[in-house]
Amino acid sequence: MLSLAAMFAVLSYAAPASAELKIGGDASMRLRGQFVDTETNGTETNDEDDINFAYRLRLKAAADLGNGYFVKSVLTTDNAAGGWNTVGTSENPQISISQLYLGRALEGCHWMVGRVPLNSANNPIFDLALYPFAPVDIPVATFNMDRVYGLNYGGKFGPGEANATLVVFDNFTGDNADGYDGIKGNGIFNDGYVLHLSYKFNLGDVTVDPQAVIALTDANGGEYQNVSPNTFGANITIPAGSAKIGISGFYTVCDDKDGRTNSLATAADVDYSGYLVRLKGEVGPFMAWVDYNQTDDNTAGSIYNGNYDNLFVWAQYNLKVHESAAGTFSLIPTVRYWAAGAEQGAVESDYSRLRTELVATVTF
Repeated sequence: MLSLAAMFAVLSYAAPASAELKIGGDASMRLRGQFVDTETNGTETNDEDDINFAYRLRLKAAADLGNGYFVKSVLTTDNAAGGWNTVGTSENPQISISQLYLGRALEGCHWMVGRVPLNSANNPIFDLALYPFAPVDIPVATFNMDRVYGLNYGGKFGPGEANATLVVFDNFTGDNADGYDGIKGNGIFNDGYVLHLSYKFNLGDVTVDPQAVIALTDANGGEYQNVSPNTFGANITIPAGSAKIGISGFYTVCDDKDGRTNSLATAADVDYSGYLVRLKGEVGPFMAWVDYNQTDDNTAGSIYNGNYDNLFVWAQYNLKVHESAAGTFSLIPTVRYWAAGAEQGAVESDYSRLRTELVATVTF
């Protein structure tokens, strides 16, 4: 009887079962020098030199509910470019939900839904799909915060792993009748849906990852609205001793009779195509890549009609100053160079931008 009483006493003070919660994140300070030059028809139109101070905080939480179920989130300044807050008189950084998704991971498959991460800095397919005339310098990671709202399912299929993500780009409500803003409405399909497909497999030591972003309905991109571009290509990773070489090649095409820009009040025949090629190398703490893009726009009457070329170089070195089980402190000097050219009728524009950065980052 005494043992039974003791057992009930212990149970009465026992905490209810709860998920295993892990909290971490990173905090960074960035010093950037920026040097910009622009020319129009060979005449200099802008010469800019600037020093920029910025900071960023990202809080990450992950809860393991058992049996494969999980919830993950990232909190940061979601209305700032890449979460970076520039030092100035109008600072008002507010932490908000940037990523939030739940799902289940099993041995042979997984699913997740919510604001899922893209890892777009290492996978430029979304850069080309959304920013076809300037798909360099990680615009999706910067301006779209490197996430989308979607439903993902993936698993082992044959010798590799297949993944499919139904992406919701935007949520429109519009009149279904002809003539609404010069474009016929699509009812419940006014919303912008795309399907991102990938299949990663190995050929010996080489990893091949073919991918496609297929438009299911019209959506809005960086330049055109109400269009359905399709993008496809592959990422290839080749080990070379202590180094790793990456090769990416993607192509995008849009031929849509119902597209428009902000300058076009009625529907237009949007017609553009372009490609992006990336060569990337990693050796220990050093990483660099080179992007080249060319896109031709033949949309009559559009402000974007013309030919575009972009060359971009990113190089960085990750110097670990301190490392322990509790976290790391790193200094990351980075160089980012972008050279762009555009030919639009009789107008030729040239743009170059050099960014030199020193980023101090603490992970915890």
